[in-house]
Amino acid sequence: MSEYNIREMIQNNKNNKSTKFIERAVPVILFIITSVSILTTVGILYTLLSETFIFFTRVPFIEFITATEWNAFSADPTFGIIALMMGTLKIVVIATIVAVPVGLGAAIYLSEYAGDRIRRIVKPILEILAGIPTVVYGTFAITFVTPLIREIFPGVSLYNAISPGVVVGIMIVPMIASLSEDAMSSVPGATREGSLGLGATRLETVFKIILPAAASGIVASFVLGISRAIGETMIVSIAAGSTPGADFDLTASLQTMTGFIVQVTSGDAAFGTDLYYSLYAVGMTLFLFTLVMNLAAQWITKRFREEY
Repeated sequence: MSEYNIREMIQNNKNNKSTKFIERAVPVILFIITSVSILTTVGILYTLLSETFIFFTRVPFIEFITATEWNAFSADPTFGIIALMMGTLKIVVIATIVAVPVGLGAAIYLSEYAGDRIRRIVKPILEILAGIPTVVYGTFAITFVTPLIREIFPGVSLYNAISPGVVVGIMIVPMIASLSEDAMSSVPGATREGSLGLGATRLETVFKIILPAAASGIVASFVLGISRAIGETMIVSIAAGSTPGADFDLTASLQTMTGFIVQVTSGDAAFGTDLYYSLYAVGMTLFLFTLVMNLAAQWITKRFREEY
């Protein structure tokens, strides 16, 4: 009787016009929803490319990529992207020095040493860092980290590269830790047991077996974390300053590419000016940086992935 009822329900559904309409409509609706993200990406790229092209009709491309001075607000402006790139590089290098060992160490502990109870407590607390607004991180950098650094090194100015670099590193720790922990947890338990059974210590197992086996996921997490640091905006806008420079000084004020974008979009640029179009040229440069980093992460993941 039950089998008959199920067959009858299936037959009734096939003959139901409303069911047929819904079955045909749902794929169309889902396709439209999916197309929104694609069309948005195309629209952003079109805007960046078209406005950047106008900028390079006014400012030589060679000058843009080779000049070391960026002074977009002067009466005789100069547009040397190297100055902004150096500011971004300083922040990224400091953030990487902070985030990679901390994130990897946290991932190793959660994956290989922590018990289930501790993992259930520590991991959510660690991931809370990812939910803190970046403007709060920026305020934390300028009001707490910077004064602390200036007490230790009095020669550091109020706006510098060290404070925002450290805080950006703290911000990307959850990303590196979570992705690295997932990569290490995917290594089969039999691999660990085999290593321990042959007499290796737990530390030797981690560094000689687990980390090499999960290398693709770990390196990909580093690359994605660095990509996130490159695109960070509010922390550097609040704590790094707005003085572009192509030097290697970490104690003085600097400006990153994202910091310049925030400065221009605050209302200082009139529509149609060189300053206005420089916004898109810098945005396009930033887009290319993050695109290359994401493609590198995907390539590393595919190239060095271990199949179990």
